Amino acid sequence: MSSATVTAKPGNSGAAAQPAAAQGSFSFLKQAKVKQFNKKQLISLFRGLGSMLRAQINTADAMKYYGQGLQDKVMADALNKIREDINAGVSVHEAFKRTGRFSDMVIGLIQAGSDAGQLHEAFTSLASRFTSELHFNKAIKKATVMPGVIISVLGGAFIFSQISIVPQVQDMLKQVNQSPDGMTAIAFKVSAMTKALYPYVIASIIAAGITIWRSDKVRNLLLGLAMSKWRLLRMMILSLRQMTFLSTIKMLHSNGINLAKSIRVSANSVKGTPFYQELRDAADKYENSGVPLSTAFAKYTSVDSQVVHMLSIGEKSASLDNQLAMLSQMYEEDSENYMAAFTATVNFLVLLIAVGLIAAVFIGTFLPIFLMGPKMMNSGI
Repeated sequence: MSSATVTAKPGNSGAAAQPAAAQGSFSFLKQAKVKQFNKKQLISLFRGLGSMLRAQINTADAMKYYGQGLQDKVMADALNKIREDINAGVSVHEAFKRTGRFSDMVIGLIQAGSDAGQLHEAFTSLASRFTSELHFNKAIKKATVMPGVIISVLGGAFIFSQISIVPQVQDMLKQVNQSPDGMTAIAFKVSAMTKALYPYVIASIIAAGITIWRSDKVRNLLLGLAMSKWRLLRMMILSLRQMTFLSTIKMLHSNGINLAKSIRVSANSVKGTPFYQELRDAADKYENSGVPLSTAFAKYTSVDSQVVHMLSIGEKSASLDNQLAMLSQMYEEDSENYMAAFTATVNFLVLLIAVGLIAAVFIGTFLPIFLMGPKMMNSGI
């Protein structure tokens, strides 16, 4: 009897452990799927929190007031969790970090603002930073998405005309025992080739699109190739990247975070680009080797010489924050100018491609009818 009891206990213990292990596994998967809030959500959040803190409302109450009646239930739950942690004695930046919905850059600036007693300034800086990022993201999408849609629609129209309308014209000629010649014969050959190849071309384009979307290596490889061949694209992207990390360094450093940590955190804003590892290496050399910041940037990063020069001036004149602010503004203006030129160039190229596709549809569809019209009429007579 006792033996059965002893045998049963390990079994029960194992049975109890399995659900616990399964629950832990499920918990891990659930946590891994946590997504960070997007820029639009963060802009509204930090603007609201910054305004409430400036009005002398404490941080926990600001979380409570902002979360009340919020349509976004995920954010409302996150803010409620943050408020509970703060009331339990957890630091503000740690409470934000525990949600898993804020980047290292956001956490770092919140910590700096909290330590300096200027949390409202940190929130305001974050809102301004994300507003600027969103502006440039919209400009890039405007310059690339619409042209892509237009070319896709016109390409679809060309394929439809070649596989559906042109064969009908060809059948009409066969019915009246007329053979195509000249441009008509060429148009029919193009139609036959399009009909044979278009499934493979479309499948290849879809496969390439999915590969580029899913693979950072392929995306960076193609982008690097395009940048090496097109100077305007290279200048625009480099300006955007340098504006991004310089403005982040300026924002963090001016809010009390030491320079090495500011550089490391700012590297996260250009993750997936060559600047990411370069910035981290420069921060390590600056912190551990004692080399000046401008020297670390000159030796270990590929930033413009202007950046190195102004950082050197900032170090010598103890005006690093001012130089970082100037560089951020300068690259923001450069980015806007390059973006305008890039948009104009892309629009012109799209216009040329659109004219070419429309001409191809017209020539492939209607030219055979015009050229063979007289023969068809004579045949009818």
